Amino acid sequence: MGIDVIIPVYRPDKKFEKLFAALLAQTLKPDRIILMNTEEEGSTCKDIRKRLNRLMRRQKVYGKKNVEVLITAVKKEDFDHGGTRRMAVRRSHADYFVMMTQDAVPADDYLLERLLLAVKEEGCALAYARQCAPIHATVVEQYTRMFNYPNVSCTKTKADLLRLGIKTYFCSDVCAVYKRSAYEAVGGFVERTIFNEDSIIASRFIDAGYSISYVAEAKVYHSHNYSLAEQFRRNFDLGVSHAQYREIFARVPAEGEGFRLVKNTFSYLVGQKRYLAVLDLLFQSGAKFLGYQLGKRYYAMPHALLLTCSSNAGYFDTVKEICETDFDDGSNSKHKAE
Repeated sequence: MGIDVIIPVYRPDKKFEKLFAALLAQTLKPDRIILMNTEEEGSTCKDIRKRLNRLMRRQKVYGKKNVEVLITAVKKEDFDHGGTRRMAVRRSHADYFVMMTQDAVPADDYLLERLLLAVKEEGCALAYARQCAPIHATVVEQYTRMFNYPNVSCTKTKADLLRLGIKTYFCSDVCAVYKRSAYEAVGGFVERTIFNEDSIIASRFIDAGYSISYVAEAKVYHSHNYSLAEQFRRNFDLGVSHAQYREIFARVPAEGEGFRLVKNTFSYLVGQKRYLAVLDLLFQSGAKFLGYQLGKRYYAMPHALLLTCSSNAGYFDTVKEICETDFDDGSNSKHKAE
């Protein structure tokens, strides 16, 4: 059977070391941990290998199973949310593989066991974990995590599209396990995307008749305290991905779900008498909305402005021609699902 863990890394810090140690301590240990490392001075593959070897020597108490670690160098200008993960999957030979980010720390030793149990269900292609905000996260971030990752598990299929809309495709490669047979059946991750590779492949699973499971019992600690500029850029990239894959996202517009999150968060903060946090929410929501709306219209923007608005400027340098494509009806998109 086998299960591998795949993690793109960039300047991995102490939190990544906690993640790595937690993987070694799992009741179900991975066969291989595959790292796709965007190399920087001080964080080369050789540097990371030395750090992890020291950590693994300290972790022998957790069992005798050897976990192979494969580290592959990725040039910064070559990194892509879809293509880099696609490349990593080709380095795995396991029947199941877990996608993670370097800042997601398992909450306990049962994360992989619980995810694997869910994805092995008949017809399930993908199972993703619950993201819990650590205690130092802002109150807005804590509520956002509770909104997107409630404490009740669920399974989503094509029959839920009318009821859930875009939420049907919602999942996260912060921590998610894939069934290889289903992954191969839908063609895998897209080769080029600035963002949202997880929702794009989730839509393929749903359209092909597979189900997606949300496993509330499988938990990781993960959150971000983004600045307004970071929120703007992140949502700009989200808008770009929705424009490039409009044949997916035009069917299930995202704005309604965003407004529902803002409305519910506002009511929660007022009920808690967190009035300063209400101001924070309003400013953050404005930055998100503006970024998303501009991102959806990226093809009409000057190239220099794209580099300023995006958190992944290199993406537009390597695929500059997409900015000149006519997207009036979406028929000429070079990024349609293959």
